[in-house]
Amino acid sequence: MRLVQLLLFTALLALAGCANVGKPTLDVTPTSAPYRLDTGDVIRVSVYNDQQLTNTYGIDDSGHTAMPLVGRIYLRGKTTSEASALITARLAGSYLRDPNVAVEVATYRPFFIEGEVTNSGQFAYVYGMTVRDAIAVAGGFTDVAQRNSVTLYRKQNGRVWEHKVPLDFVIKPSDTIVVHERWI
Repeated sequence: MRLVQLLLFTALLALAGCANVGKPTLDVTPTSAPYRLDTGDVIRVSVYNDQQLTNTYGIDDSGHTAMPLVGRIYLRGKTTSEASALITARLAGSYLRDPNVAVEVATYRPFFIEGEVTNSGQFAYVYGMTVRDAIAVAGGFTDVAQRNSVTLYRKQNGRVWEHKVPLDFVIKPSDTIVVHERWI
């Protein structure tokens, strides 16, 4: 009898390890990972000793930004450090001697929230915000909202993933959060 119980326990343990096979996983990169630029972001470019080039620039639908002397430059998927290096290389190529360029995100692209919140829509993203923070920005839950999890839609690797997530899940720019109605 003891042997049968041991075999059953071992079989259950083996099956438990296979529970998520084939299910796509959501990118839960910690907020300490470097931020990647994309369409809708606005960057602040500071060029030391050149006030004409120091300005804010938006990233367009194709992932490019345009700057004087630099022209169009592709920044989608780049970190701010990588963007700084690309702009520095373009300026050093023919216009400035030893340029010193710093790039930072001035405005992140928005996130979206819909469903059982007071104000659905698009809202400004703040780095490191959670689903709970997003709901607060949208005016809080309605009276009939499900209050323990939401559905999150995130575009990654060219596909849109749909996952149920808890309220303390860290969101990213461009995420869409759907707060569902609870069934009483």
